[in-house]
Amino acid sequence: MERQDKVYQDLVAILHKELIPAMGCTEPVAVAYAGALARELLGSVPQRVEVKASGNLVKNVKSVIVPNTGGLKGIPAAVAAGIIAGDAGRELEVIASVPEDKKPAMAEYVEHTPIAVTLSDSGRVLDLEIRAHSGDDEAVVRIADRHTNVVHLEKNGRVLKEVPLEQGSDNDAAERDFMTLELIYDFAESVCVADVKEVLDRQISFNMAICEEGLRGDYGANIGKVIRDKREDSLKNRCISLAAAGSDARMNGCELPVVVNSGSGNQGITASVPVTVYAQGVGASEDKLYRALCLSNLTAIYQKEGIGRLSAYCGAVNAGAAAACGIAYLDGADFRTVAHTLVNSLAVISGMVCDGAKASCAGKIVMALEAGFLGYEMFDRGQQFRAGDGIVRKGVDNTVSNVGRLGRIGMRQADLEILKMMLGE
Repeated sequence: MERQDKVYQDLVAILHKELIPAMGCTEPVAVAYAGALARELLGSVPQRVEVKASGNLVKNVKSVIVPNTGGLKGIPAAVAAGIIAGDAGRELEVIASVPEDKKPAMAEYVEHTPIAVTLSDSGRVLDLEIRAHSGDDEAVVRIADRHTNVVHLEKNGRVLKEVPLEQGSDNDAAERDFMTLELIYDFAESVCVADVKEVLDRQISFNMAICEEGLRGDYGANIGKVIRDKREDSLKNRCISLAAAGSDARMNGCELPVVVNSGSGNQGITASVPVTVYAQGVGASEDKLYRALCLSNLTAIYQKEGIGRLSAYCGAVNAGAAAACGIAYLDGADFRTVAHTLVNSLAVISGMVCDGAKASCAGKIVMALEAGFLGYEMFDRGQQFRAGDGIVRKGVDNTVSNVGRLGRIGMRQADLEILKMMLGE
């Protein structure tokens, strides 16, 4: 693939667009971002706030600790973090730098400020509207489809920004429908590393740091430590334990940033850290690692496009399968091996549900990576799942398409029922 080709340039651009830093779980951070924007727009700290959020956003904010808040959880906490200490100019790093003296003010704001939260009926998977009031002034901020996609700004009835949703949606799929696994593999083989080195270096640095902190500290259910301490010390288990530890830390208030993939820090960790650890374990060259990370990250993004940003389908499944593809590549796998690794992995575990961001996400990362390794090990021994085995179809891209259909369409009702259970209905 030549550097001047449009496909090449598009794939480089996708990596730069998707692999961005975020502080904390991306859904509460999106809420904090909207809160910070509302405060800026209003020109003062709101005396009253109304939040209207889509079910998937509520699901992913409910149980996760918002970083730099002193252990607060939930939408009111995320709103307060953005209003009291947020820097909207930093987007998904909006609450990355919070002075210690601001943290008690957040808890006080939550306790004493009316913050009403209702479910959005827009039908969009990711939809957030904040109405902030101070005296007679009102500011309105709406984010839709992507975590930083601001589609509406309004102050005192005057619309300052309006993005038609059909143009500003998560429908990147329309721009990315050229993607196939073979194109991604060819890109990984031919990419000029200088075009992606900066973004991948940041991913390696940030994501390895939070995973190592997860093994040092005491976060959530400490799944990473359980794997490290209870299983044999193998390269495979080191890959899995470190990735799980990163999620342990991230879901439970660690104040370190991650580089996300497809809008998710857990997916960013899962798609990158096992590949990095495996490369170190087998003594792969830096060049080979960058190419494997290109393959893993783009394979995760490719799968996610069919599913959508948020779903009842756990995104760790896609990232774990993608990481296995990157690991196979580090071992010298050709395209056929990578394709069968992906199909085998998806055949094993597709359908694992997402019931929000919380401590058990680390356990789901473990299961996703186990399935990924199994998919690779199967084909390495000449074994594979074939067309007609459940949702598996002939051709890797057809199987990926089926998985996308399962996540986006087939699990809609499951998503609604999961939300009801989480809300105690």
